[in-house]
Amino acid sequence: MAAAAAAAAVGGPQQSQPELPAPGLALDKAATAAHLKAALSRPDNRAGAEELQALLERVLSAERPLAAAAGGEEAAAAGGGGGPGAAEEEALEWCKCLLAGGGGYDEFCAAVRAYDPAALCGLVWTANFVAYRCRTCGISPCMSLCAECFHQGDHTGHDFNMFRSQAGGACDCGDSNVMRESGFKRHQIKSSSNIPCVPKDLLMMSEFVLPRFIFCLIQYLREGYNEPAADVPSEKDLNKVLQLLEPQISFLEDLTKMGGAMRSVLTQVLTNQQNYKDLTSGPGENACAKKSHEKYLIALKSSGLTYPEDKLVYGIQEPSAGPSTLAVQGFAGATGTLGQVDSSDEEDQDGNQGLGKRKRVKLSSGTKDQSIMDVLKHKSFLEELLFWTIKYEFPQKMVTFLLNMLPDQEYKVAFTKTFVQHYAFIMKTLKKSHESDTMSNRIVHISVQLFSNEELARQVTEECQLLDIMVTVLLYMMESCLIKSELQDEENSLHVVVNCGEALLKNNTYWPLVSDFINILSHQSVAKRFLEDHGLLVTWMNFVSFFQGMNLNKRELNEHVEFESQTYYAAFAAELEACAQPMWGLLSHCKIRETQEYTRNVVRYCLEALQDWFDAINFVDEPAPNQVTFHLPLHRYYAMFLSKAVKCQELDLDSVLPDQEMLMKLMIHPLQIQASLAEIHSNMWVRNGLQIKGQAMTYVQSHFCNSMIDPDIYLLQVCASRLDPDYFISSVFERFKVVDLLTMASQHQNTVLDAEHERSMLEGALTFLVILLSLRLHLGMSDDEILRAEMVAQLCMNDRTHSSLLDLIPENPNPKSGIIPGSYSFESVLSAVADFKAPVFEPGGSMQQGMYTPKAEVWDQEFDPVMVILRTVYRRDVQSAMDRYTAFLKQSGKFPGNPWPPYKKRTSLHPSYKGLMRLLHCKTLHIVLFTLLYKILMDHQNLSEHVLCMVLYLIELGLENSAEDESDEETSVGGPERCHDSWFPGSNLVSNMRHFINYVRVRVPETAPEVKRDSPASTSSDSLGSLQNSGTAQVFSLVAERRKKFQEIINRSSSEANQVVRPKTSSKWSAPGSAPQLTTAILEIKESILSLLIKLHHKLSGKQNSYYPPWLDDIEILIQPEIPKYSHGDGITAVERILLKAALQSRMNKRIIEEICRKVTPPVPPKKITAAEKKTLDKEERRQKARERQQKLLAEFASRQKSFMETAMDVDSPENDIPMEITTAEPQVSEAVYDCVICGQSGPSSEDRPTGLVVLLQASSVLGQCRDNVEPKKLPITEEEQIYPWDTCAAVHDVRLSLLQRYFKDSSCLLAVSIGWEGGVYVQTCGHTLHIDCHKSYMESLRNDQVLQGFSVDKGEFTCPLCRQFANSVLPCYPGSNVENNLWQRPCNKSMQDLIKEVEELQGRPGAFPSETNLSKEMESVMKDIKNTTQKKYRDYSKTPGSPDNDFLFMYSVARTNLELELIHRGGNLCSGGASTAGKRSCLNQLFHVLALHMRLYSIDSEYNPWKKLTQLVEDMNSQLGNEEQQPEVPILYHDVTSLLLIQILMMPQPLHKEHFTCIVKVLFTLLYTQALAALSVKCSEEDRSAWKHMGTLKKNICDAEKSYEVLLSFVISELSKGKLYHEEGSQECSMISPIAWSPESMEKYLQEFCLPFLRITSLLQHHLFGEDLPSCQEEEEFSVLSSCLGLLPTFYQTEHPFISASCLDWPVPAFDIITQWCFEIKSFTERHAEQGKALLIQESRWKLPHLLQLPENYNTIFQYYHRKTCSVCTKVPKDPAVCLVCGTFVCLKGLCCKQQSYCECVLHSQNCGAGTGIFLLINASVIIIIRGHRFCLWGSVYLDAHGEEDRDLRRGKPLYICKERYKVLEQQWISHTFDHINKRWGPHYNGL
Repeated sequence: MAAAAAAAAVGGPQQSQPELPAPGLALDKAATAAHLKAALSRPDNRAGAEELQALLERVLSAERPLAAAAGGEEAAAAGGGGGPGAAEEEALEWCKCLLAGGGGYDEFCAAVRAYDPAALCGLVWTANFVAYRCRTCGISPCMSLCAECFHQGDHTGHDFNMFRSQAGGACDCGDSNVMRESGFKRHQIKSSSNIPCVPKDLLMMSEFVLPRFIFCLIQYLREGYNEPAADVPSEKDLNKVLQLLEPQISFLEDLTKMGGAMRSVLTQVLTNQQNYKDLTSGPGENACAKKSHEKYLIALKSSGLTYPEDKLVYGIQEPSAGPSTLAVQGFAGATGTLGQVDSSDEEDQDGNQGLGKRKRVKLSSGTKDQSIMDVLKHKSFLEELLFWTIKYEFPQKMVTFLLNMLPDQEYKVAFTKTFVQHYAFIMKTLKKSHESDTMSNRIVHISVQLFSNEELARQVTEECQLLDIMVTVLLYMMESCLIKSELQDEENSLHVVVNCGEALLKNNTYWPLVSDFINILSHQSVAKRFLEDHGLLVTWMNFVSFFQGMNLNKRELNEHVEFESQTYYAAFAAELEACAQPMWGLLSHCKIRETQEYTRNVVRYCLEALQDWFDAINFVDEPAPNQVTFHLPLHRYYAMFLSKAVKCQELDLDSVLPDQEMLMKLMIHPLQIQASLAEIHSNMWVRNGLQIKGQAMTYVQSHFCNSMIDPDIYLLQVCASRLDPDYFISSVFERFKVVDLLTMASQHQNTVLDAEHERSMLEGALTFLVILLSLRLHLGMSDDEILRAEMVAQLCMNDRTHSSLLDLIPENPNPKSGIIPGSYSFESVLSAVADFKAPVFEPGGSMQQGMYTPKAEVWDQEFDPVMVILRTVYRRDVQSAMDRYTAFLKQSGKFPGNPWPPYKKRTSLHPSYKGLMRLLHCKTLHIVLFTLLYKILMDHQNLSEHVLCMVLYLIELGLENSAEDESDEETSVGGPERCHDSWFPGSNLVSNMRHFINYVRVRVPETAPEVKRDSPASTSSDSLGSLQNSGTAQVFSLVAERRKKFQEIINRSSSEANQVVRPKTSSKWSAPGSAPQLTTAILEIKESILSLLIKLHHKLSGKQNSYYPPWLDDIEILIQPEIPKYSHGDGITAVERILLKAALQSRMNKRIIEEICRKVTPPVPPKKITAAEKKTLDKEERRQKARERQQKLLAEFASRQKSFMETAMDVDSPENDIPMEITTAEPQVSEAVYDCVICGQSGPSSEDRPTGLVVLLQASSVLGQCRDNVEPKKLPITEEEQIYPWDTCAAVHDVRLSLLQRYFKDSSCLLAVSIGWEGGVYVQTCGHTLHIDCHKSYMESLRNDQVLQGFSVDKGEFTCPLCRQFANSVLPCYPGSNVENNLWQRPCNKSMQDLIKEVEELQGRPGAFPSETNLSKEMESVMKDIKNTTQKKYRDYSKTPGSPDNDFLFMYSVARTNLELELIHRGGNLCSGGASTAGKRSCLNQLFHVLALHMRLYSIDSEYNPWKKLTQLVEDMNSQLGNEEQQPEVPILYHDVTSLLLIQILMMPQPLHKEHFTCIVKVLFTLLYTQALAALSVKCSEEDRSAWKHMGTLKKNICDAEKSYEVLLSFVISELSKGKLYHEEGSQECSMISPIAWSPESMEKYLQEFCLPFLRITSLLQHHLFGEDLPSCQEEEEFSVLSSCLGLLPTFYQTEHPFISASCLDWPVPAFDIITQWCFEIKSFTERHAEQGKALLIQESRWKLPHLLQLPENYNTIFQYYHRKTCSVCTKVPKDPAVCLVCGTFVCLKGLCCKQQSYCECVLHSQNCGAGTGIFLLINASVIIIIRGHRFCLWGSVYLDAHGEEDRDLRRGKPLYICKERYKVLEQQWISHTFDHINKRWGPHYNGL
């Protein structure tokens, strides 16, 4: 290959050209190839082979000058910039020729393809490719299909989605290991039998040529590789080499695509060891080969195999060496890391040192260990190719080549083995890589193809120790970032944990290795080997223990932590991916009884690892205070395998549980986490910053909860069911730091907790106990019940979309586990518990998604607050669930008040966990419950309703789960008497409830009220001896109890025990002097739990004696109790329920309840009660007063608001407010009054202090998008369907103007049309007014305001100070009295002729600019704003730039644009009449004043004033035509009548008189009618014309001939036929004629439709100028109604006979004369240009409303066409393609290729297509983006999935369907120009879109 290129690659200067083959050969490659092929085909082909070898030696010359390292850059330049050199091209040509053996290369390719037996698609793709995954067809969850195979297969109704490949992949179509055959594409299944055998000679040459070719490639790679210097990344050099090799690798890639036949040749070449040996056998005769070999050896050495610290050969520990030689102590000191994987073949070593053993080598200084050299001994091209692929960090081309070969089975096996052999090397390279992300993706791209196949994975596991390699490599990887653990005992801890701050964890670098590991564990055969191999399990537990206790949090007690570390992300991700996912993978294989052994193995090694961990951190029995780690993977492994063992494998739980001491240790850390959660939520960790809250949330978040909090709670449940209940309960309260609170005394002192945290910590402790006792997730619920409970909990918090539900329901986090989201049970459960709410629109324009909401019966029977509390990430969600529950009960009438969380009966416990219920029947808990009830009754501080709720919940749970036989008296067991025995006699809640407690000793501070009282006589010292009898309960210390228990179990000597029990009374923690001494006091209580409950009932209901036992009335209640499973209500109902249950369970309880109720309840300590009652009464009164105050304020506010709204709404049209008073007296002058929304004053607008309307000016091209046909334009989705905008309104008007400008005088052309169809300026207002000087100061304040606004103040943008609508200018209100109102209304009695003269005179007056007042200045500045709103190209149409005609045209066109747009907003006609919403926003009146003021500055020369042409006859017609050199003026019949109307009106002094307005309209109507007749005449056929002409002449003499259209038509025809207009029609005429014959009706209809647009615009104008109402009417009578409204119809006109449009005509001069005059102008023009003359006469006036393009039903059709469509500029596929929804143009979002003068394409297009407004559909995101000027916003999506949800960025990839309602809303906002008001989130785009 080319030396030039090679030299460049290696960086040496270009010295010698290699000799090319001998000239004879060079001349004719094909001949040579044919000759060689013939020679090789002979039986004795040695000579041919030698000849070929010699040729290849020369062609693929390996002789290259070696690198002169310095000259790299220049050489590259010299070598033709790194492009393939000529010689290199030559070499490739030779190869192609030789392969084809003399034939054509393309024919050769085709020939080989014919023998392709492969049924596999095998297409390999790279990252970002769009592929499909069908769960219905997939066997492996990694299954993927390319789009082509997917669309050719039949997947209707399947659960599939489209996805963007992250790492790349390959198409599995045809591979039955990965997917079911039903999903194959249709013509896929060819049987291999009918493929002919490959002829030997076809591929013979390939077998000779390819080995040399590949060897040559390898030599290149060797040459090009330079070890990077220590710190400089050498990616640049590597990429250079790769660029040069591009053609060669592409050549190989093309070979792989030729099909199976060629692949098998390649496989032979790549795996043949002999070939490799021959070619690379190192020192040969060839100096160059020698060099190459040396380079190879250097590269091998430098791969980390020879540095002293890496010099460890390792194997894996022998199983016989005892299970825990790997215990942590062994590791703690060692800083060395494990070395390279030794995977050389066994025969090279004595079998003893193979991979099964582990040998830890101490680091030695210098001795070289020979075996390391041999670690990677390459034996074939494939192995060395992979080696270089890794060295070069997985170049994409190489990866694709290696993967393209995979359909070849033999290759697949060889490659997989090679990959495994290099596994450790891959990991080392990955760790060092700077581009670890890209590299990770490429690695996984390969490995997922290899390891997803179970058969292959099993084979490699057996033959290459795959599992050992993987586990060891992971261990090795993590060992590089270990630190000493600070948990528990900081100084002496021997435990090491990973450091979450390291890049390895932070960047998730371990991801590819873990992903592979999870992948192979999903195969049952592999997982079984893992679970059977004790050595592996030990190593794995050892790996897991690195994560045990990582990311330790220490509570900050003094100041806020300076730097909030974010390492917790890394920690949670690491535990989930590296520990939990493999765990779930293993669990999925432990489903049946036969797999018990596996569970025993895991549990055994897990416990050993835990024991080692406790030893390493020196843990005895007390966790260190103020620290918590959320990461206990060993605990969780243990818990999950226990759960599985009981649930699926029928294992006896006790057989896998450790002793009591271990259980006590096991429960401490999970319990610590639960307590810390409560502390974090109580804000006790606030100084640690936000990140600690983040951890608490992540711990319970849906993706983590079933690998974190669920196993933790389950483990605690297991411990609780096996440990002493008193010990467990006291531990809980101690961990939650609320022990000191549990005293009868009204005051206490807490040594470990601040008073403000006591309440929430107590709530936390009780809530935890409730969860612990009620949760059944692992204690007997079936999978479907769990799914249902999870779903109900999520739906109760909030309505959810389908996708968020899928996301929130905790899944088995291992993706390979086979529980598929969207699986059958998910959908069926969802439909059982929820109703679907279709997506709706809210008036504000905010769009809802389709939501699921719980069914009524779910609220009624299944709402479970416990589950909700467990699953809420935010505390507010619990409140939200309760609010929704309350609302449901109110609505359904089940409960009116504020309900408590309902009590729900639980599913039954699995027998193994029955012990859990003993917690409810232990004296410790009963003492706590009793104390709390008492404290609540006595109103002690820090107790809340929540506490009471939880206490009652626990009592009720206890009654539900009481022991069957009620043994009232337990025989007391001998032994030490415990102090809590003096409280309750037994441990059964049912009997303890009725036990009366008379006196209690408490320790209280001396200041407490209890101390002051005289103690009762009975407590004299003599009776204290017999406490038992007097019923005085001892001071009860939970802590001492717990300690004693612990000592008993551990059986330490008593001397130690005394040391451990710290006397709690000493005020060791409190600062000296701060707390009073504690003394003992005795309280008189005389209550039992039952009596407390009854008193509580009285307290809650606020009535004495409110409780009356229900069974006294209805004894049935006891016999057939109908206690519902589920009960709604508040505290009172809860108490009643509990009392009923207590009575049901025991007759004694029933009797005692009756007794208590009989005694009239004596007031409990009266002082106390009155104080408390007074307090509550005061509270109630205060609340009542506050409520009344609030009501009053609200009412006042409402009335204010109402009056404000009324004033605000009336500002729209100030003229309308004032009633029109027509009095005979002096007309009253009343000025329009405006309110300024800034200063609040109201007054008229004056010359020196003008008021203005807040307006938004925007350029708009909506009008230009009108089309003349009804058929909507569709978005193109194939190449054929392109859209050409020639039929839009804008295009038609453009053509017309340029046609006029070609033949007529420019200044006259600019008066004959309107512009602004594209880029016209639209003015809209919110209706609020302000003083212009107030506005200026407001803008100043906005400018100084540093807050980032969504608008740019420098461009004059602001929001209306009142309604916050977006605006950018202020339109001054013309100061005017309303006197004219009266003048306008006067009936007109002047003759038409007089009015015409008056109009002419008024127009003739020069408009002097008013004196320099503030008002005129503002008028000028607003005019400037209007001009600057649109681009210059939309203003300048004249041929002479800057001519005043331009401004004149622009100004009246602004008026035209606003009128036309308002017409469109009203639906294109005025049938509905009245002021529409569009009218509300309109400010045409003020706008007209501004425009008129400026138009009057330009006087039209009276000679050219069209008014004259309309109203006077000219003596000499010919003088009008203009002479030859100067172009004529535009004939009046070619003028646009509406434009003339605006010109005439704006030229008049304002305010205008109504009579003048009507006069102008009448005159113009005559012209319009004539135009209609002319156009009609052109449209008729020749016969029609002569017929009409004849008919008209007959009627010419009747009286009102001027008002008969037949007469007029015939006259027009005869006048026009004088010219050449109707001549030379011939063939092309047909296109214009509609084939129908014209009947009088159809002609009348045509004439009316021609005139209607003018009438509509005129009526609107009249409505705005004179405030007249628009009448509403039917569509067919619109013409007559409007014409009478405009005063065209004579008043006496009778409407009986059918209406004729001609009756509206009122000719100012004799009709026939003026028509003759008008036609004459045309005649003279058509004599020269008949064609154009005709085209100009036919004006298309019937435009349909503008619409956006019609979109297809299914989004996939858009996506498939556009996401692969190439950009027209750079022909690459754009990264972010988008399409314009107005015109269908394909654009690149943010694409640099299409950038022009710093504007990206979308912004540019938005200016060209929409004058600054663009609506684009982003193809890859399905979202619509709006560009408005310099801002943009995401609008949302109009495509929703089957569940009514958007899928932004197509993340879920589900099929999407158009939502017609949303699209209508979008179109509406576009047409009404309200994007700025409705969408709130705007940002600047800096022209970068």
